[in-house]
Amino acid sequence: MKAMILAAGRGERMRPLTDHLPKPLLQVGGRPLIVWHLQRLAAAGIREVVINHAHLGDKLVAALGDGAAWGLRIHWSPEPPGALETAGGIAQALPLLGAAAFLVVNGDIWCDYDLSRLAARELGAGAAHLVLVPNPPQHPTGDFALAGDRVLAEGSPCHTYSGLGLYHPGLFAKLPAGQPAKLAPLLREAMAQGRVSGELYGGHWFDVGTPQRLAATDALVRTLTAP
Repeated sequence: MKAMILAAGRGERMRPLTDHLPKPLLQVGGRPLIVWHLQRLAAAGIREVVINHAHLGDKLVAALGDGAAWGLRIHWSPEPPGALETAGGIAQALPLLGAAAFLVVNGDIWCDYDLSRLAARELGAGAAHLVLVPNPPQHPTGDFALAGDRVLAEGSPCHTYSGLGLYHPGLFAKLPAGQPAKLAPLLREAMAQGRVSGELYGGHWFDVGTPQRLAATDALVRTLTAP
């Protein structure tokens, strides 16, 4: 199985830190956010990773190279200035991801979810499996509901999409490459057809979206990973 790390965002809310550094290279617990993902993907048995980039993408390429330092092979998917949104970025990268289901990780989160659980899951054509988490203070209304293992666009209670998911490439087949497209409308359409499953994860998960949350996450991760 291949994986994709979404790393093309500008990180406006993280300015001025992201004026000179892409958000996935900001450090948490003594290492860049994206390195945590690379290490966890390698531990889950993933060997090929696609990373999209736009804002200061050359710095990502320079920092991570071909991925050999983590036992991985990195394929780079460059995007135009302004990037292509989440679904557009995935559609652009489909030629690198292949015909099988692939794992997707948002580059601006920190989470201790065991990615081997996603890597071992089977997925039908055009389907998706989402990892949801309890709503954080900055997103109290959540995104989607969960009925058993089925994700619904509406319902109560609503949970927050963690930025971790498993996707079949058929979900993005109708999207033209090179065009911006959001992920949520695509998922809601698939949910209406019963093609999105999910689970609720109660472990450590942090959305590192502002300098304040970055500092708080760094302090917590240092505590969690202290020897």
